[in-house]
Amino acid sequence: MKVKMLSRNPDNYVRETKFDLQRVPRNYDPTLHPFEVPREYVRALNATKLERVFAKPFLASLDGHRDGVNCLAKYPKSLATVLSGACDGEVRIWNLTKRKCIRTIQAHEGFVRGICTRFCGTSFFTVGDDKTVKQWKMDGPGYGEEEEPLHTILGKTVYTGIDHHWKDPAFATCGQQVDIWDEQRTSPICSMTWGFDSINSVKFNPIETFLLGSCASDRNIVLYDMRQATPLKKVILDMRTNTICWNPMEAFIFTAANEDYNLYTFDMRSLDTPVMVHMDHVSAVLDVDYSPTGKEFVSASFDKSIRIFPVDRSRSREVYHTKRMQHVICVKWTSDSKYIMCGSDEMNIRLWKANASEKLGVLTSREKAAKDYNQKLKEKFQYHPLVKRIARHRHLPKSIYSQIQEQRIMKEARRRKEINRRKHSKPGSVPIVSERKKHVVAVVK
Repeated sequence: MKVKMLSRNPDNYVRETKFDLQRVPRNYDPTLHPFEVPREYVRALNATKLERVFAKPFLASLDGHRDGVNCLAKYPKSLATVLSGACDGEVRIWNLTKRKCIRTIQAHEGFVRGICTRFCGTSFFTVGDDKTVKQWKMDGPGYGEEEEPLHTILGKTVYTGIDHHWKDPAFATCGQQVDIWDEQRTSPICSMTWGFDSINSVKFNPIETFLLGSCASDRNIVLYDMRQATPLKKVILDMRTNTICWNPMEAFIFTAANEDYNLYTFDMRSLDTPVMVHMDHVSAVLDVDYSPTGKEFVSASFDKSIRIFPVDRSRSREVYHTKRMQHVICVKWTSDSKYIMCGSDEMNIRLWKANASEKLGVLTSREKAAKDYNQKLKEKFQYHPLVKRIARHRHLPKSIYSQIQEQRIMKEARRRKEINRRKHSKPGSVPIVSERKKHVVAVVK
């Protein structure tokens, strides 16, 4: 029988005389602590746990609308001002610091379909179900004056969306076609169309400002060039796209919110394959908006939740929901990149923190140093199983949780069926199609 024994050389640690100092095995390099990694691991674990403890993202609920909130717009000159349009034709202007409504306008008959502010912040535009485009002053009427629009344009068809040019006095509307308007004229400068279905939304590119993107209900995403007044190219997906949003930092990148529960990030130079497919929602995605940094975007869904996705990841890093929040129709990321606003069916606008556990208010220098140190520790140990599990865990409502399980089973069944079909077919007759290419039907130029 073999017995394993510890053997040590006594000369390494026994003193020669009792007056000698005790010999301690030491590394005299002060930068190399013998327990540096275990200590840092414990700190990283504690920092991750505390981050989840302090994750309280909900800040405020702005109530006052008498019908579902259909659209939101940011005011370019002030972080505290936000505009909202409701399904009863009412437009409200809110002050986020006071959390109060500062102005109410009965703008349209029926839904307010779209709202956007002028780049200089002096006025804003609304479109509604009453076939009109109205321009309003940002400042309220004087004492004794009535609330009247600056200009009203009566169109031939219902307009479903509007967006203002980022530099010029021009704006685009969509409905049966995409119209480009000059602010001084009552008829469009040019009208562009490709296909016959109604167009849901239109968005100007914030960098290459002459480019527009639109999505139609015949599953198309069409890109237009304002200078040539022609459509450039279109991509046809499996299901309808509800809206698109351009990346404010990268001119070619845009993200589309689709009815098939996914979001697709495209590079407009090669539309045949999405850059990334973002999957986590369990119902149709209704709206999407980018962070001013261009690194993340927020999506609103019919499944009564909003999610924050990093641009380069297919899974969301955060999900926000409340018991009272119903189908989320519109969402906006504020211009200082710190807060998220969402408008939902049950007439409320909610304000959330973009970083759930962030401490609000002024931080002392020691707090800043501790925060940065903890962040670096979490990044260093982010792939360790225990840290990863705690950081990833999110509580979900039962309805969403059960739908995720159901969809997982369905996806696995589809995968098995495809494997079996490939197994029992002639080699090469059932090709392997990647997840990115599955959902794109065609690209037309």
